Amino acid sequence: MGGKAKRFSYPQGEDEQVLSHESPLAHSSGAHGVKLSEKLERSESPDASHQSRAKRIKLEDAGNFKLQSNPASQGERRNGVAPIKPESVISSAFTIDSTRGSAAANDDAAEAAAHHEPSNAYSSTSGSTKRKERAKGQNTSRNFGSSRDQVGLCSTRTNKPELSPDECPFGDRCKFEHDLRKYLKEWKREDLTTFGAVCPVWDAKGSCDSGWKCRFVRSHMKERETEDGKKELVLLEKPTNGDVIKPGAMGSGSRTVNDVSTQSKTDLMKRKFRTPKADAWTHWLETREKYSNNRQAANSKNSAGDGVEDEEKESGNKIIDRQEQDENRACYTEPPLRPAEKRKVYFGPETPVLAPLTTQGNLPFRRLCVSLGAQITYSEMAMSLPLIQGQKSEWALMRAHESETTPPAYSSKGPIVGLYEKANDLKFGAQIAANKPWQAVKATEILTGLCPHLRVVDLNCGCPIDLVYRSGAGSALLDMQGKLEKILRGMNAVSGEVPITVKIRMGTKDGRPNALKLVDKLVYGGFESEDFGGGGPGVAAITLHGRSRQQRYTKRADWGYIADCAALVNEFNSQGDALVDTAKELDERAQPASGRVFFLGNGDCYSHVDYFDHIEKAKVDSVMVARGALIKPWIFEEIEKGQYLDKSATERLALVEQYVRYGLETWGSDEWGIGTTRRFLLEWLSFSHRYVPMGILAHLPPSLQDRPPTWRGRNELETLLGSANYRDWIKISEMFLGPAHKDFRFEPKHKSNNYDIEAEG
Repeated sequence: MGGKAKRFSYPQGEDEQVLSHESPLAHSSGAHGVKLSEKLERSESPDASHQSRAKRIKLEDAGNFKLQSNPASQGERRNGVAPIKPESVISSAFTIDSTRGSAAANDDAAEAAAHHEPSNAYSSTSGSTKRKERAKGQNTSRNFGSSRDQVGLCSTRTNKPELSPDECPFGDRCKFEHDLRKYLKEWKREDLTTFGAVCPVWDAKGSCDSGWKCRFVRSHMKERETEDGKKELVLLEKPTNGDVIKPGAMGSGSRTVNDVSTQSKTDLMKRKFRTPKADAWTHWLETREKYSNNRQAANSKNSAGDGVEDEEKESGNKIIDRQEQDENRACYTEPPLRPAEKRKVYFGPETPVLAPLTTQGNLPFRRLCVSLGAQITYSEMAMSLPLIQGQKSEWALMRAHESETTPPAYSSKGPIVGLYEKANDLKFGAQIAANKPWQAVKATEILTGLCPHLRVVDLNCGCPIDLVYRSGAGSALLDMQGKLEKILRGMNAVSGEVPITVKIRMGTKDGRPNALKLVDKLVYGGFESEDFGGGGPGVAAITLHGRSRQQRYTKRADWGYIADCAALVNEFNSQGDALVDTAKELDERAQPASGRVFFLGNGDCYSHVDYFDHIEKAKVDSVMVARGALIKPWIFEEIEKGQYLDKSATERLALVEQYVRYGLETWGSDEWGIGTTRRFLLEWLSFSHRYVPMGILAHLPPSLQDRPPTWRGRNELETLLGSANYRDWIKISEMFLGPAHKDFRFEPKHKSNNYDIEAEG
């Protein structure tokens, strides 16, 4: 199995091995972790002594090593239970039903649905479980400790030669170390030996921005003798084709875009950044709403007159109606802005979409998915108000890798989009959430002004988290459809050439879906359209997650309901020019830029079979993949090739290595960057461990909702990668990032009461 991936097709439920091929990542040179994986994979270990820590604990708790009976061995397949081959099933203290229930609860808990104290945490110092008082605020109940040097090096020395640093403005009062040799000897941890002891950032970019703080600094430093005979430590630059790359230069394939300047964020923070379009549109909307409220109050007062004869009241009402009509004509004003011509976009079967994933949908993970075939990506959900206020953490979400600026796949077999130019399209879009029209409109104008590489701006109307819902944002907008329509119209008016899209759920409550009614308003326009010249709000695409807010992940996504909504959108698209109102011609600028509204489905997509089945049966344009990508990011590769891929443990570990490299390039190779990379790697491993290898499944296709009994892999490494024990995830991270910092902590997301949003699907 070492380094090979088996590809499977799925003919009528039978398993068939098609082809084997070598993975280019499986034998990556200089990768300490991959070499270890090859060693581990050669040891086929059926006995418990070679199992990972988590598996051994479960075996010991069970008190025996007998294989448990598996329904799949009798040709049966139980709903909700992964059909593991009998020889791979381990007798465990955990029953199948309890395992399934625990995993299902984890999905809800990851969305902060459950409210309990952290009961499981890793600490590099003690490893003991600690109970703490519940902290208030956003994401404060998860404590990741600290990953920093014991005493930091002054920034005036970080990237400078030893004998010619910049002058520190604080002088002797500076709390950071100025003596470079003392810092390297006493305050900085020893260099890492992973990746062949070569700095991955320096190797990729040609220089390392972490400078002397880099944990691989010995790979790009040397001691030289100056003209006056002194010894001096200097940083090296990596030569490329005879040219020397200057510090801070970006090597091939490592450039990021949408890096907003510090000055722009400062201007936002100090309210100096001007948004004339948003201000004018918001003022007009507030004026219209004030006038409408006054008119409704007057009508209520007039209709409440007691003791007035019916004929006299009717006559008076007619006079009032005529007066109101005249007053309406006099007071009506056109919106100050009309939507500009938008860039044409395209969604089709050849463009699988990676969903916006809070926490896990970071730049390194999106970059990994793009390398595996993802065609459309979105930022993590950003809140509009922090963007407006210039918060660095929120603006960091808008950064994208240059691979996300390349055009998505496009086939001439797809629906014809008038004047669509693939070369002008790109993969990356931003998603925002807001609870007030002015916030969404202002954030949209700022975003499109400061971030030149945006495919679309997507409005989140599906987030189920209590903190977001109670503020009136996310899925709360599903019950305020008039307000939602105003928000989308305002965003469309100020976004320039960037199209606006929206992501919704079936509704907020089980058994009471209202998405069909909402979709009708989003394509045809609702009551609010009268003030805007008629027609819909002009969204370029709608994505529907086939679950309600209340449902969370307790049931499968309802693709039948998604199909009903898709039929409505397809009807709208098929009518085309026939939609023009005979009483008032629609403003073409308010209509979808591509001449049609694209409709995407979301929920429980875990294989190419699911993907193409949804496109064929539900008649959606494309499918947005969320949890399926977190568990096995090569799902996009399967969609592209149209068959299952049985990734070996070596190949899967090579993807972990690839993610770590991308993480270090994004966050840096110093102590803080390594701690941040480790933290987000562990967040991803909390999902990826749920993958059950194709080779130990008794039946296909796999299901995202199926939960397996305790199983052993085909070798020790495969068992380790499937461990649900977060301490084993720490062990995997140490293969590439070395031992964790003494102050580093990790609390599994599902064990903590926190504000974090899991995948929307």
